[in-house]
Amino acid sequence: MSLESRHVSVFIAASPDAVYDYASDPARLPEWAAGLAGGIRQDADGRWIADSPFGVVEVRFTPRNAQRVLDHEVVAPDGTVFFNPMRVVPADDGAEVIFTVRRHDGMTAEQLEADAEAVAADLETLRGNLEAR
Repeated sequence: MSLESRHVSVFIAASPDAVYDYASDPARLPEWAAGLAGGIRQDADGRWIADSPFGVVEVRFTPRNAQRVLDHEVVAPDGTVFFNPMRVVPADDGAEVIFTVRRHDGMTAEQLEADAEAVAADLETLRGNLEAR
């Protein structure tokens, strides 16, 4: 299958640093990422473990960085690793958050679109949370 992706973004009326600080805190993910609404916790080895709709997953985050990169990997219960590119970039008087949703082997076009819609909803929740602060 050829690589296919959707770039989903949202503009947020908050500084890029404020957006990055909030979105990069794994403990806050259940506040805005519906797929992890079941909770996330750090285990004794320092790994972030989350309850997702398809089971318990490990979420591996890019270390904090000056470029505001929020890339992360989700390790599914079967060991499959899903890489999720995500960025916070300055935009006028605020920030734009960009998330790349990728189509994986065995994923239908409809499933890709459903994932993109779910990410868009999560980013809208992120916007609402930050703009209400």
